[in-house]
Amino acid sequence: MINETQIEDTLNEMFSNLEFTAEPARLYDPLRYMINIGGKRIRPRLCLLAYSLFKDSFTEEILQPATAIEVFHSFTLIHDDIMDKADMRRGEPTVAKKWDGNTAILSGDVMCIDSYRRIAKSPAAVLPQVLELFNTTAAQVCEGQQYDMDFENESEVSMENYMKMIGLKTAVLIGCSAKMGAMIAGADSRSCDLLYKFGYNLGLAFQIADDYLDTFGDQSVFGKTIGGDIVNNKKTWLLTRALEKSGEMEKSGVISATYGKNAIFNAMKMPVANEQDRTAKVNKVKEIFEAIGIDEDAKYEIIKLHATAMDCAGLIGLGKVRYEMLHRFADKLLGRNR
Repeated sequence: MINETQIEDTLNEMFSNLEFTAEPARLYDPLRYMINIGGKRIRPRLCLLAYSLFKDSFTEEILQPATAIEVFHSFTLIHDDIMDKADMRRGEPTVAKKWDGNTAILSGDVMCIDSYRRIAKSPAAVLPQVLELFNTTAAQVCEGQQYDMDFENESEVSMENYMKMIGLKTAVLIGCSAKMGAMIAGADSRSCDLLYKFGYNLGLAFQIADDYLDTFGDQSVFGKTIGGDIVNNKKTWLLTRALEKSGEMEKSGVISATYGKNAIFNAMKMPVANEQDRTAKVNKVKEIFEAIGIDEDAKYEIIKLHATAMDCAGLIGLGKVRYEMLHRFADKLLGRNR
C-alpha cells in the first residue's frame, strides 16, 4: 500500500525535476517560475492519493497526468492574475507583473498546451475517458471564470449563482483530480464518481475558505494582500451572504440600517485612491461582516461541505486505513478554517 510519506516524496520529486522547453527563454521561463513558487500542490496530491487507494506503487502512468493537472492549474492562475490585475501570487510577483501582460498571455497558452501533452501520456486503456474528463473540466473552468467576470457588472448575485460559479471555477478541477487518479488506477465507475463528489465538495469548501482568508486571514500565511476582494468589489461568498442576510435581518428588525444592505453597498462604493482609503474601506466592510456574523457563517459552511465530502468518501467502502487518508487530506486542506 502507498502511504502519505511516499505521496509527499513523489510529489517533491515530480516538481523538483519538472522540465520545460528551454528556448525561447522569455516564453518558458514564466512556466518554470510558476512551478518553482510552489503552492500546496492540492490537485496532483489528490490525484496521487486517489490512485494510491487502488494501487500499491506509482508508475509513469499516473505521474504525468498528475503533473498535467498542476500545470493546467498554474496556467489558469497566470490568466486569472491578468484579468484580476493582481500584483502578487503566493507571496511573489505575478507573471504579468514580473514580465508583462503579453508575455503572461502567451506563456499561459503554452502552459495549457503542455498540460495536454502530459495528459496524453495516460494509459491507452483509459485515455479516451481521461481526455473526455479533462476536456470537460477545462471548459467548465473557463465557464466559471466567465461567470465570475459577469458578476463584476451586477450589483449582487444570488447564492445559488455564486455556488454555481465556484463549482465551475474551482471545485470541478479538484473533483477531476480525484476521479482521474482513480480512473487511471482502474477503479470501478461508482468509486470514481464518489471520489469526484468528494473532491468537488472539498473544492467548494476550499473556495469559501479562500474568500474568508482574503478578508480575515493573515497576509504572511495567505500569500496575498488581505482585503483585495473588498478593494476590487469582488463578488465573494462573504459579500453574497452578507447582502442576502442583512436584508433579511433589517426587515425583521434584528439589525439597524447601520448594518443593512444599503450600508454594505455604500461601504463597497468607498474610494480606494490611496492606501489610507483602501484600509478604511476594508475595515468598514469587515465591521459590517462581523456585526451580522458573516465570518461565523462562512466557517459553518466550510464545516458542512467538509462533512458532505467525507460522507461521499465513506460510501466507497475503502476500509478504515484508506478512508482515514482521505480524511487527513480534507482536514489538512481546510484545517486553517475549521
